[in-house]
Amino acid sequence: MANFKQIDTTINNALQDGVVIPAHPLALHQNLKLDENTQRLLTRYYIAAGTGGVAVGVHTTQFEIRKPEINLLETVLKIAAEEIEQAELKRPFIKVAGICGPTNQAIKEAELAVKYGYHLGLLSNGGLQSLSEKELIKRAKEISKFIPLFGFYLQPAAGGRLLSYEFWRDFVEIPNVYAIKIAAFNRYQTLDVVRAVCNSERRNEMALYTGNDDNILADLLTPYKFSVNNEVIEKRFVGGLLGHWSVWTKKAVEMLAEIKQCIANKYSGVESLLSKGIEVTDMNAVLFDAKNAYAGCIPGIHEILCRQGLMKGTWTLHPEEKLSPGQIEEFDRVYKNYPHLTDDAFVKKFLEEDRKNSLRLADSQSR
Repeated sequence: MANFKQIDTTINNALQDGVVIPAHPLALHQNLKLDENTQRLLTRYYIAAGTGGVAVGVHTTQFEIRKPEINLLETVLKIAAEEIEQAELKRPFIKVAGICGPTNQAIKEAELAVKYGYHLGLLSNGGLQSLSEKELIKRAKEISKFIPLFGFYLQPAAGGRLLSYEFWRDFVEIPNVYAIKIAAFNRYQTLDVVRAVCNSERRNEMALYTGNDDNILADLLTPYKFSVNNEVIEKRFVGGLLGHWSVWTKKAVEMLAEIKQCIANKYSGVESLLSKGIEVTDMNAVLFDAKNAYAGCIPGIHEILCRQGLMKGTWTLHPEEKLSPGQIEEFDRVYKNYPHLTDDAFVKKFLEEDRKNSLRLADSQSR
């Protein structure tokens, strides 16, 4: 058994305060081999955009990286960790590693994440339909001995499963759980998790992160209140760990800051933010290809990054996984309607500066 791996205090303070954590995509060449230079560029983009962390080896990174014939999990974890270290950041930067599979596999992934300095494991229950909820809790307890946990309610449409209120009541009592990402895309199921947290004595140790890409701003603006033992307990989503935030990331950072300011100012300007939330959801419907049951979700993310010059193609590890008919035209529509929610100008400047830095580095190494 590994020593009980606890979370760093500075990292936990940032986690509890709330930050933007984009879900890191996977950059490929047309032959579906890893494009390492572009993979590193994406990490630098997220750092430059001002995010508070990054999640690697998650759904947006493509779960197929774990297949033996592909075997990219360790590589992408290592690449992101190296780029973060080389950035020499003065702010806390939360490294989250996706963790999947049966207990033995998940423990190996947790050990791999710790090897590269990841602070938390985003624990997926996907693909474990044969396990009961009690067995899932037992699995989580075992994995929590190796890495601090970031709980994860993944919607069934993306490979997750429905989980009861009772499951989450048990889950939040695990001492080494510090956050939960709720990506149920469903208000009832979202309430199950928040109510479970509010009913726990650990509620003040637990950060809620929205993964509801269809409801980002409303989640972040809403005070969730429940009566617990005749006391009103309030809990809020403090940040997001989102596939949507893997694109237009600079705007996401600005948006979270604006939301925090709005709440601090007693909701001054909330109408404007709620209206912006509808615009963000409209953009997400296209980005995630909601009308086609999310079939074009990952290619959609890649399409935006390609348009900005951050990726070279929309290729995925599933060659048949492509943009849906009409998705390109829908991207044109939302780009035209919501230019204030894109960060193309920032990306252009970032790429110019990144190229200059690369040239300076190459020149210094050649001397």
